[in-house]
Amino acid sequence: MKVAFLSQANHPLEIREFPIPKAKKGEAVIKVQYAALNHRDLWTVLGQYRGLSQNLVLGSDCSGTVYELGEEVSDLELGQAVIVNPSLHWGDSEKVQGKDFQILGNPDPGTFSEFVLVPAENVFPKPHHLSMEEAAALPLAGLTAFRALFTKGQLKIGDKVLITGIGGGAAQMALQMALAFGTDTYISSSHSHKINHAVEMGARGGFLYNSENWVPDVLNQVPEGFDLIIDSAGGKTFSDLIELCSPGGKLVFFGGTAGSIGPLVPAKVFRRQLSILGTTMGSPREFASMIQYYEEKKIKPVLDSIFPLEEINQALEKMKSGRQTGKILIKINP
Repeated sequence: MKVAFLSQANHPLEIREFPIPKAKKGEAVIKVQYAALNHRDLWTVLGQYRGLSQNLVLGSDCSGTVYELGEEVSDLELGQAVIVNPSLHWGDSEKVQGKDFQILGNPDPGTFSEFVLVPAENVFPKPHHLSMEEAAALPLAGLTAFRALFTKGQLKIGDKVLITGIGGGAAQMALQMALAFGTDTYISSSHSHKINHAVEMGARGGFLYNSENWVPDVLNQVPEGFDLIIDSAGGKTFSDLIELCSPGGKLVFFGGTAGSIGPLVPAKVFRRQLSILGTTMGSPREFASMIQYYEEKKIKPVLDSIFPLEEINQALEKMKSGRQTGKILIKINP
């Protein structure tokens, strides 16, 4: 089988031939049709991700069909269209992942491969309303956004929501889920065309966070601030988000694309009873709930572009440039 292999950080991925894995007890081999890029793939290639940075088959998201089943797997069928939950070995607590937690693709071989071996309990039927392309985009970003909004953010009717960095996959999915819930949702970006696209999707408004006066501009439009802010960037503008929280508001974050968080004034947090919450991925229960939510609301992930496996390095370059709006896919098998 063909795989996209990372021999060492800061080198292009190489297309190599590996043997097809064999399913053991409780496992499944999935024939991958589409995979999706996530920033963790790019950061690993650049040597910026915590964990291994060499001798890896990356990739966390995929859609495909069941190719082989190990012993004692009874709820899947050969040839069935499926997606994979990339949150491996979460553990028994809903509050936090356990010590054995991993994300598919580092260190276990991931989905930039014609076949992938996973625990059968991580394989779910493809949502009926989604194409194979759309389904491949959903798992990691959808799970991350769902936990951020509903578990950590405790989203409720009447909340005003701000989602930052709207070009990314998880931010796009958070926007879709919040809009489907019926909340007034605003977004931010450094690109006007991404703001325009989000407004076309239903966002109430958008703001250029690279504008010098963006905080006063936001508060002129939304003077009461936001009950919930979802952030995936961190960086120096994180302290700006404190200014935009309403009293008693929540700020949930799950990424650090902009680097370390800038200086915070503690009094601005504790005097206004703000909650700053970190989150990553999610539990099997949350993954099942996320799929159910997408099916009930008939939500479809936003896709940016599709590259063949042989052009995966060009796909990573596009992600690095920040030009995408939605998920970048890799076509693995026809």
